[in-house]
Amino acid sequence: MATLQTIRSKGPLLVIVIGLALFAFIAGDAWRILQPHQGRQDVGEVNGQALSAQDYQQMVDEFSEVIKLTNGLNSLTEDQLTNIKDQVWNTYVTNQLIASEAEKLGLKVTDKELQAIIDEGTNPLLMQTPFRNPQTGRFDKDMLKKFLVDYANLNTTQMPAQYVEYYEKMNNFWNFIEKTLKQSVLAEKYQSLIAKSLISNPVAAEDAFNGRTAQSDLLLAGIPYASISDSTVTVSNDEIKKLYEERKELFKQPVETRDIKYIDVRVTPSEADRKAVQDEVTEFSSQLAATTDNYATFIRSTGSSVAYADIPVNKSVLPSDVASRLDSTSVNDIYGPYYNQADDSYNVFKLIAKTTAPDSIQLRQIQVAADTEEKTASLADSIFNAIKGGADFAELAKKYGQTGEASWVNAQSWEGASLDAEYVKFINAIISQPVNELANLKIGQANVILQVMNKKANKDKYKVAVVKRQVEFSKETYNKAYNDFSQFVAQNTTLADLEKNVEEAGYTLMPRANFRSDEHYVGGVKSTREALKWVFDAKEGQVSPLFECGENDHMMVVALQSINKAGYTSINKVSDMLKAEIIRDKKAEQIMAQMNGFTSLDQVKGLKDAVSDSVKHVTFAAPAYISVARASEPAISAYASKTEVNKVSAPIKGNAGVYMIQVYNKENSAEKFDAKTEEATLSNMAARYAGQCIYDLRDKAKIVDQRYLYF
Repeated sequence: MATLQTIRSKGPLLVIVIGLALFAFIAGDAWRILQPHQGRQDVGEVNGQALSAQDYQQMVDEFSEVIKLTNGLNSLTEDQLTNIKDQVWNTYVTNQLIASEAEKLGLKVTDKELQAIIDEGTNPLLMQTPFRNPQTGRFDKDMLKKFLVDYANLNTTQMPAQYVEYYEKMNNFWNFIEKTLKQSVLAEKYQSLIAKSLISNPVAAEDAFNGRTAQSDLLLAGIPYASISDSTVTVSNDEIKKLYEERKELFKQPVETRDIKYIDVRVTPSEADRKAVQDEVTEFSSQLAATTDNYATFIRSTGSSVAYADIPVNKSVLPSDVASRLDSTSVNDIYGPYYNQADDSYNVFKLIAKTTAPDSIQLRQIQVAADTEEKTASLADSIFNAIKGGADFAELAKKYGQTGEASWVNAQSWEGASLDAEYVKFINAIISQPVNELANLKIGQANVILQVMNKKANKDKYKVAVVKRQVEFSKETYNKAYNDFSQFVAQNTTLADLEKNVEEAGYTLMPRANFRSDEHYVGGVKSTREALKWVFDAKEGQVSPLFECGENDHMMVVALQSINKAGYTSINKVSDMLKAEIIRDKKAEQIMAQMNGFTSLDQVKGLKDAVSDSVKHVTFAAPAYISVARASEPAISAYASKTEVNKVSAPIKGNAGVYMIQVYNKENSAEKFDAKTEEATLSNMAARYAGQCIYDLRDKAKIVDQRYLYF
């Protein structure tokens, strides 16, 4: 179990490493039944290779188990699952694309090569597994081999169920790591091949060094584009069309999207709802004062969002509004009722006890289970008495298929969690049990021979019974909101009707352009899968039925404005942006014509609306920031590097205006040129560029994503 604790402690870092290196996921748990959509059962395809909904779900289940294991979680939130689904899909696509390219090039990772990587033990993925030497912190192949041998010889009939489950999870985890390692190494080979084709040289190295270290101090004067009204500049349709053709590749749309408008109605509590919750909590306050035992049952009966477990906990695991009031509350006192605006709740709590307890406990145990409770008790007594008489704890544990190793447990693993009575009994036992004392503890149908070896980090802890009731809308409030909105939807069946009548009805019609099916949520509202499916099945101009969504607190209606096919975005959608660029260019022409023949900054300053500034330490490698224009101007950096000292440049067309500059000082930084270091930097940059090759592969590939039909 110590190994499991280790992997959980390294969970976040492990997930990051996997996220960077991972290019495959493997199949795992059982398939959940899916509802087919019009006979289709594939969630997508990559270059004609289909991915079935079953295989995709298995990948999601596999990675979900890894996330839960590495983070010590029993379940995942909707947002976490959504993120996992996206990671699985993107990884699948990446894996397919790289595997296809690798096959063309003859690249592969053999079993012998993979074993050599494991034997070497330096791969970052291996360094984050629990199979590490506790003294060196390095991956230990012998620990891995021992685990694999133990797993192969596992006798499931003699070991407790929790140990069998632990070994199964660890074995699945290692299979995941092994297959992930193989795919990541293949990806590294492919990227390395591309990176090696991007070579550095001494000339480029020196040029890069100079661009970073050669600095210019300059004065400037200019005319901002904002000084000329847009209304004075005429732009023709032909000019917009010409620029569109020049910029066309920038407007390439890889997937089909939708332009929609929607109304999202969130149901909120009425004043009557608030009063009802306040009255209930006030009544619970009196009942809590009279309660002296079985607090867990009472708190559960109140519908409190804070469960009660009869163990002392750190203040930090309690709601912040409760924790901040503990020091001003005496034992057995009632605090409240009071309103907490942060979570819109009414609250009352009772401080039952305050004590000092350890945050970390080292213990070892032997779980004892036999055919009957009598046999279990007899066997437990026998083991307990044998150890009390001098028998070796670890040797007896091995006799019953367990390690008997001492491991540390942390209060974070149980504080704030929902615990059953037997687990509460176990936790209270290890908290109160003196160090080195032996105990025979009955837990459910089994017994545990328990010995606490050490305790650390004693802290003030509290037993607090908390009634926290968030203010929620009543069924009557929801029904009224539903009836009002459904009547509005029934009376406004076209987009034109919605636009005409929405404001008068007290609703808001929200626009959303280029909505994609992989965004999961319409309007950012959870549980809008049915609305999303409607959007991508509807025809232009249609208005949806009313959808109930969110956490049963939202209602929505959607109108489909237009369907944007994959390919190039229509010129009509980008004409305003193109027009703005043309207007800027024409303003630049006007200003540059005014500056024609100027030889000093004073001449520029004499123009109407002129601005001036001084900028120091301008380098070619970084765009100069012009504070008076509130804009970054890369062109000024380029001109400054080529303009001689005390010379005035020609007019410079920038992002926010037209400028002329005068360089009054040039110098180099104190950094010394090192050709090898500079070339190595360029090589590393090339490697990063090679890592971006996947985006080019995705751009050229035929990728179909229809996960929204099933998930």
